[in-house]
Amino acid sequence: MSTLALRGPARVVVLQHRRVLWIAGALALAGVVLLTASVWWNSGTADTYADSGCSYTDTSPRCVTAFQDMLSHQAWLRDVLRYAGAAMTVLPAAIGLFVAGPMIGRELESGTYRLAWSQSVSPARWLLTKLTVPAAITVVVVPVLSAVYAWCRTSPDTDRVAWYDTSTYAAMGTLPTASALLAIAIGALAALLVRRTLLAMSITALAYGAVALALAAVRSSLWAVTTVATPLNANPAGLPGSTLFVGSGLMAGEQRLRGETCYGDPVPESVDRCLADHHVTGTYTDYHPASHFWPLQLVGTGIVLVLAAIAVALAFRVLRRRHA
Repeated sequence: MSTLALRGPARVVVLQHRRVLWIAGALALAGVVLLTASVWWNSGTADTYADSGCSYTDTSPRCVTAFQDMLSHQAWLRDVLRYAGAAMTVLPAAIGLFVAGPMIGRELESGTYRLAWSQSVSPARWLLTKLTVPAAITVVVVPVLSAVYAWCRTSPDTDRVAWYDTSTYAAMGTLPTASALLAIAIGALAALLVRRTLLAMSITALAYGAVALALAAVRSSLWAVTTVATPLNANPAGLPGSTLFVGSGLMAGEQRLRGETCYGDPVPESVDRCLADHHVTGTYTDYHPASHFWPLQLVGTGIVLVLAAIAVALAFRVLRRRHA
């Protein structure tokens, strides 16, 4: 972000924290380069193996070596994607800590905010600037990182990590950007409430972590599951690939029973009698196919944005009550 194109408080904020912004930008660029280079390197190894004329059933030393080399590159890329996903998972919290600490908490603790307020900058405008500058950077940078990660994960030569893996899911789609905006709002609210840098950062980490864990726990219930019903004594239908398993059990007409209701007893005669007593007609399996990724993402994003809006409204309310 060029400071020459900014005016007023926004330019001051960028100048105050330009070193941190440069470091963050360099780290983001390094992450993009690392991911794309990893995919390119893995793709080259896969192409070399494809051109060798070998197959995984070929036991010649040359083909075995080439096949193992390709597998090792795929495993390495999978590890890179998992580490990158973990980094994307904690990125929103890092942004929120920066807002709660150096950007707002430190000024409130040291009293330097009075200088800005004495120069025709109202408290509301001061807070608005503290929120909009990191939010603007977030909505530009984070979607790019998420898109690069999603592209790398779906590369045809990638031994992919599952879309529903916790870190992978949190690194793709619209949720990372919304989560970062929520962390910014929580950080600002915490700083205004406690007016202490370290305490505000601690509260931000705990509050954002609690919200993230709660959303992860209820993620599978944010969209209607797909159900596969299998008649009793029939071979169960296999689930399609890359599915998020939610649950399974027994069907007694329209009523659902837990699988342990009958299958917890190891005696076959008792199992048959239990099935008959409960009028079990079949089994069911609930799951989310890969096509549910976007519905789950968008519902989760909506929830997070609503929470962010509430936190922002509370932050301005606290500011008005303390500095009316």
